[in-house]
Amino acid sequence: MIEPIVGHYVTIEVQGVTQRLYFEEAGQGRPILCLHTAGADTRQWRHLMNDAEVTKANRLIAFDMPWHSKSLPPEGFQTREYLLTTETYIETVLGMVAALGLDRPVLAGCSMGGRIALQLAALHPDKFSGFIAIEASDFQPAWYDIDWFDRPDAHGGEMGAALVSANISPFAPEAERWNTLWMFMQSGPGVFRGDLSFYTRDDSLIARLGQIDTAKTPVHLIVGAYDLTCTPEDAKRTADAIPGATLSVMDEVGHFPMSEHPEGFRPFFIEALGKIPEHAA
Repeated sequence: MIEPIVGHYVTIEVQGVTQRLYFEEAGQGRPILCLHTAGADTRQWRHLMNDAEVTKANRLIAFDMPWHSKSLPPEGFQTREYLLTTETYIETVLGMVAALGLDRPVLAGCSMGGRIALQLAALHPDKFSGFIAIEASDFQPAWYDIDWFDRPDAHGGEMGAALVSANISPFAPEAERWNTLWMFMQSGPGVFRGDLSFYTRDDSLIARLGQIDTAKTPVHLIVGAYDLTCTPEDAKRTADAIPGATLSVMDEVGHFPMSEHPEGFRPFFIEALGKIPEHAA
């Protein structure tokens, strides 16, 4: 069977650097721009992109961030260190919106993607019709040493997979648990570390949460009960700081819901789409 997912490449400029990015899409209708977690790629969204009920009225688009999977690093990458910043991340997402000609898409991001979705809700709400922040919180300091993910005496991909394995729900189907871990095993040298540098060191979102206007652009948070990195308590604290934001807790899901437990995540994603008025898009 040939799946309906179609892949393309697009070139954008991010802070003066040319980036050739890979993206996939499926469906038609309201655009939903989907962001993967740290150290992973678009494959996390494949189940929803293959869901005919979801894609019959929604155009799902997911892209690999620079340095991730099919988005090669920029020219001269061997002479630089990959460290993601909030500014670079925001410019990348806005660059994709502009390059693809998306008219106020819904932004759905998980983990670091959920964090940047909230940053964009505060700083660039006019570019989007709503935000779905999955496994997202205001700030989570590292409870691990990120330098372990880029050492000559350890396999960074296997180290990353070992870490995130604790964040996958015991209810997740075994095949999807290992498919999720495989993405981290394949992560490029230092890429997971560079993503976590953004995720664990930038606390600028905390002071910005109160300026998010959910009357203009709805914000809905979704969190898994088995998420150790962003707990339901963390997500609730964050939602409470955003006037008008809503929150759903998934009882049998962890930190990577769309890939680890797609059936468990599906109804919560559909519920979140329903909270964003169609006319807003």
